[in-house]
Amino acid sequence: MNIGLFFGSFNPVHVGHLIIANHVANNTDLNQVWFVVSPQNPFKQSSSLLNEYHRLHLIKSAIDGENKLRASSVEFKLPKPSYTVDTLAYLKEQHPEHRFSIILGSDGFQNLDKWKNYEVIVKNHPLFIYKRPGFEITQDHGARITVLEAPLLEISSTRIRELIREKKSIRYLVPDVVKEEIERNGYYRPALKNKTE
Repeated sequence: MNIGLFFGSFNPVHVGHLIIANHVANNTDLNQVWFVVSPQNPFKQSSSLLNEYHRLHLIKSAIDGENKLRASSVEFKLPKPSYTVDTLAYLKEQHPEHRFSIILGSDGFQNLDKWKNYEVIVKNHPLFIYKRPGFEITQDHGARITVLEAPLLEISSTRIRELIREKKSIRYLVPDVVKEEIERNGYYRPALKNKTE
């Protein structure tokens, strides 16, 4: 199968992520798009991260019943922080029957040359790039790229976490099932201080 890998913290997954994944799945020759949950992104602070198993569960809940979308915990088994080149090597070893491509925004693509062993990545894996405003694609880094005009929503996981801390509604920003899980489990709420302190 031809698999597109959509890497991210998904902290939490929101409708913007889902729209991009669905658009790529529907408008390319990919058989499936896998959400690859990063336990720890080398470029992000880990202190604000919800536990990776909770984030994985939220994605699975959000895409339940979608044949072309999957959630992957592959990076949970690998050393932290997660480097894409290592994940790709592991997946190739575990699934020699699949071909893997990478899905990323034009903002992330601009930093591709900062990735660990990016030359190995572009040599062996095609890239599907969705445009983000203000991040023009001016070079290809030697990669086989397909540029997509995916519908974009200006939603960020950071803003969703802020709204939760401020006790404001996140309805319409995340699927209802994700909203319910977050509320039921108290995710992203500030920890209550011990009364004896």
